[in-house]
Amino acid sequence: MDFHVLGFAFGLTLFAGLATGVGSAMAFFAKRTSTRFLSVSLGFSAGVMIYVSFVEILNKSITDLSVTYGPTEGKWYAVMSFFLGILIIAAIDKLVPSYENPHENMSVEFMDDKDREEEFRRRGTLLRTGLFTALAIGIHNFPEGLATFVSAIDNPKLGLAIAIAIAIHNIPEGIAVSVPVFYATHDRKKAFLWSFLSGLAEPVGAIVGYLLLLPIMSTTVMGVLFGMVAGIMVFISLDELLPAARAYGEHHLSVYGLVAGMAVMAVSLLLLL
Repeated sequence: MDFHVLGFAFGLTLFAGLATGVGSAMAFFAKRTSTRFLSVSLGFSAGVMIYVSFVEILNKSITDLSVTYGPTEGKWYAVMSFFLGILIIAAIDKLVPSYENPHENMSVEFMDDKDREEEFRRRGTLLRTGLFTALAIGIHNFPEGLATFVSAIDNPKLGLAIAIAIAIHNIPEGIAVSVPVFYATHDRKKAFLWSFLSGLAEPVGAIVGYLLLLPIMSTTVMGVLFGMVAGIMVFISLDELLPAARAYGEHHLSVYGLVAGMAVMAVSLLLLL
């Protein structure tokens, strides 16, 4: 396999994962986060991921699996792979309790909430909350890294679009990690470090996936992987991005962002891919 393609695919997963650091910086240096912009951005990210999953990635799965099993059975195996991906990411989501889950009601304005800060201080759990959030984000980011990596290997431009979409939704995750750690320690460097480390789960997911799958890589394996990736991305969009987009802003803003993301992805697929 071309080392330039591998390097580019890995670079994209690194870029997407380290976007958590952008969220951390926003939390420290912005007095007030623009929830309207964040709502539109998260909706946009969901639109990109949903559209590309159904129009491009799932179709790629069907095409690859049809080579081995024929058009009818190939579609069945692609659909099974799609729902297998959903089951896997749903199981990972279930392993993380809701109060430690970075996608459950993250508050962008956490730093301005003095009463909540004092409550966490009295219970002595701010640091623990931040560290568990970092761990939870790491668990969630692992399959996202694999999804970006596999897509980029097959089509670098498609991988770039997916990486940008994932990077957008990693920004508020960085906020969720850095803010509680900062309030517990008053150490910006430590808070940023934990946010940074949680984002590294994405390139780690890419490396592990590559090392495990390289010996058995084939058209069939790629077809199953693409089906699973499509399922993972759709679940992330419906379970994490859209609820977060609605929580951060008006309902219509998230919908406008969703439609814009689909439109941009549709045009890019027509013009570039």
